[in-house]
Amino acid sequence: MDTSRSSSQPAGHIAVEGHSGVLVARIDGGLHALFDPEITKQLKELVDRADRDPDIRAVVFTGTHPDRFLSHSDVRWLQEGGTGFPPINTRIAKLVARTARLINRVPGVRTLAGMTRLKTLLQLDSFHATFLKMNASGTIFVAALNGSALAVGAELAFACDLRIMADGEHVIGLTEVLLALTPGGGGSQRLPRLIGRQQTLVAVLEGRPFTAAEALSLGAVDEVVPQEKVLARSIERAEYLSLRSKKSLGAIKRSIYFGSSLSLENDANEVPAWPSQPSTTLRGSGREATVACSNSASFTGRSGRQ
Repeated sequence: MDTSRSSSQPAGHIAVEGHSGVLVARIDGGLHALFDPEITKQLKELVDRADRDPDIRAVVFTGTHPDRFLSHSDVRWLQEGGTGFPPINTRIAKLVARTARLINRVPGVRTLAGMTRLKTLLQLDSFHATFLKMNASGTIFVAALNGSALAVGAELAFACDLRIMADGEHVIGLTEVLLALTPGGGGSQRLPRLIGRQQTLVAVLEGRPFTAAEALSLGAVDEVVPQEKVLARSIERAEYLSLRSKKSLGAIKRSIYFGSSLSLENDANEVPAWPSQPSTTLRGSGREATVACSNSASFTGRSGRQ
């Protein structure tokens, strides 16, 4: 199984089609559809732009690989981030995650820290923040799953508002355990919200992805259509939902993503306009898991098929 990008292969890229209305973002992770620092950077820039621009109503993500939406992170990237760091426990991982979050909020400090061994941790923290912004934004995000979505590819899909998946021999799931890693992109928090805790637990412990039919039955995806119709159907749904007021859509998304875990006695006004510090577990253990993954990514090769 290929887990890292060759040094001769170009970095990943997101090609964006359109300037307003519904944008189509085609994710090119190379030969093995890997998630890497360049895709992290471009994803952040796209989500920031879509959230800020009132004329952008929706973004549809799809993959350029013929059979994959997006696969796992480039393991070489994770290994570089863990090089030189001693093994750490959960308490220290939480501290490191908080530190990375604070550093990313101060541009000057972020630039300086990006020149140190903290660079990879800052990049990983950045895509956590990007996923959270997707959940808080009035922009509709749709995953047009043209092929399999594994590990962080599945986590990106779960961070979207809708998931429309191609029928056929395609799967979606959190398969990190097959690489001796743990889900680090918020998937272990978002998937239970979609399909329930026990179903998630068993699947993630096994590293077993769901077929399209299983994902639809469980609620991990919203529709399954023939592969050649995935993008058109995703654009159709994005256009329909984005006809609503962008401010209203943002308020509704925040009340559900960040407010559904609050008690019914809490006033709806407690859900922040843009949760820099959401009072939910969506900003919880995923970050610490990412730190632990990066710290332990110099694994010796325990793996399975992805």
